[in-house]
Parts: sequence; C-alpha cells; structure tokens
Amino acid sequence: MPDRPRLVIASGNAGKLREYRDLLAGTGFELVAFDNGVEEVGESYAENARLKAEAALAASGLPAIGDDSGIELEALDGFPGLRSARLGPTQTERTAELLQRLQGVPRPWEARFVCVVALAVSGQQTRFFEGECRGEVVPEWRGEAGFGYDPIFLVPGTGKTFGEMPPEEKRRYSHRAAAARALLGSGALQSVVEESTR
Repeated sequence: MPDRPRLVIASGNAGKLREYRDLLAGTGFELVAFDNGVEEVGESYAENARLKAEAALAASGLPAIGDDSGIELEALDGFPGLRSARLGPTQTERTAELLQRLQGVPRPWEARFVCVVALAVSGQQTRFFEGECRGEVVPEWRGEAGFGYDPIFLVPGTGKTFGEMPPEEKRRYSHRAAAARALLGSGALQSVVEESTR
C-alpha cells in the first residue's frame, strides 16, 4: 500500500492538533504537526492563518493548513478577537482578564467564536475557509474539556459550555469544525490527495 500523503498542521497547540486529527480523520492524509513559531502580525484571522500555512509549506514542501481563531464579545465591540490568545500568559489568566472586563456589563454576554483555516499548496493560491459558533460567555469556568475559552462559552440550546462537551459533541457546534467542514466540502483536500497519487 502506498504511503499516505502528508498534510502539515501549522500549530503547536496540543488541543487544536487533537481537534484536527478528529476533524480530518477520514481524509486519507497523515497529519504532521509543525510549530513554526510564526508571529501573528496580521490584521485579520485570514492573514494570520495564511502566515502560518505558507510558512509551514515553505519549510516542509508539503500542503499545509494554518488557522487563526478568536472569541468576540458583542458588549466589548468584538474584543478580544485577534488578541484572544494574547490577553495573558496562561489561559487561566486570559479567561480571568476577559471576565474582569465584563464586570458590571449586563448579561447575557453574547459572543461568537470565529475560525479561519488557510490551505497552502505548492503552486496554488492559498484558499480560506471560515466557521463560526454563536453563543454566550458565562461568568464561571464550567467543565475541563476542550481548551482556550471553551469552559466559559455556553452553546445555545445545549445547556453546556464547550468545556463540558465530549469531542464528538463539540464537533457538531464548534467554529473550527464548521471551518473544517467548509474545507472538506470544497473538494480542495481531495484534489491534493489525487495530485499526490498521480
């Protein structure tokens, strides 16, 4: 049996890598993690995703996906958005900082998670796929599953935060899963597999 084609995931985030292994399990790719330490200096999720994906492609020569994601609070005019991962040195501190900024703001704290995935393939234009999940931020940490702001993000109609959901349930709702579905639905990955087996 020929070796499976490889796809680079441009991330060093263990939680994100686990999600991609689940989300892309049926694609025929062997997934390779590559943390290129790229500075997220873009002014949009797409720009940051492109920086990561194209750096991973350049370093490995393999098709690569990079993503950028964030949580946006309506009451804070979309903050923290692109700065979601930079509010503090640890996720506990980032979460505490976000909740601190919401002190005195009437609830519900409506929010959305956004994810943009960039697919970089040699000789092709980088392509982008977006997903979002709308919900609300709650003032207490609930559950230990997931990563990032998952334990304070309540998903409408479920009564649960992402932190309280097993991975298969989170996949039904999450912004990253929605972006991955857009990627899979586009046929872009399938064409990469076909090219690699010619």
